[in-house]
Amino acid sequence: MTRLNALNLAARRGEDLLFRGVSFTLSGGEALVLTGRNGSGKSTLLRVVAGFIRPDHGTVAYESPGAEPRPVREVSHYLGHRNGMKAELTVTENLSFWKDFLGDADQGTSLDIEDAAERVGLAGITHLPYGYLSAGQQRRFAMARLLVAHRPVWLLDEPTAALDIKADAMFSGLVRDHLTGGGMVIAATHQPLGLNNPQMLEMKGFDYRDMEDAA
Repeated sequence: MTRLNALNLAARRGEDLLFRGVSFTLSGGEALVLTGRNGSGKSTLLRVVAGFIRPDHGTVAYESPGAEPRPVREVSHYLGHRNGMKAELTVTENLSFWKDFLGDADQGTSLDIEDAAERVGLAGITHLPYGYLSAGQQRRFAMARLLVAHRPVWLLDEPTAALDIKADAMFSGLVRDHLTGGGMVIAATHQPLGLNNPQMLEMKGFDYRDMEDAA
């Protein structure tokens, strides 16, 4: 069974301790939803798990049968506030880059670019420069990036912010399919994403600023 283990994580923002003592375990098919007010540490925790920020304390690793624990960055997609696509390249060129650069982790199977475009409701326009598209279309193709290279862990930071109800429903379907296939999801979101009984973790921000260092 695959698992993602986070143990006693702590992180700072500047000199202040943002959170400490954060631990959780996810198995294949499970999701964790991060809640809390703006600035409470949801995005920071996602970035720690993704390997973008070194934690002040604690460890996080991905475990699969017969293999040594690995950094989560080796098996994850991170979909943050930015789309990770270049405006001057076509959609096909952008998605081809991510497909070739990331590859498929853990012997998973990804979609080809046109099939991924169809899944996000935008088949037939992958030849267009990414910068010509509307903001909503750009976000949908950023979601397609999750489909063209298989990664068992999806790290999602407000993935459907400012999108319409139809786009919300489409992305919820992608997330459910990913979980049904044994994937894992950690999401900071105010939208329900159609998840069935996810784990919940409330982030509380600078509640620890006056406490001793977690380390």
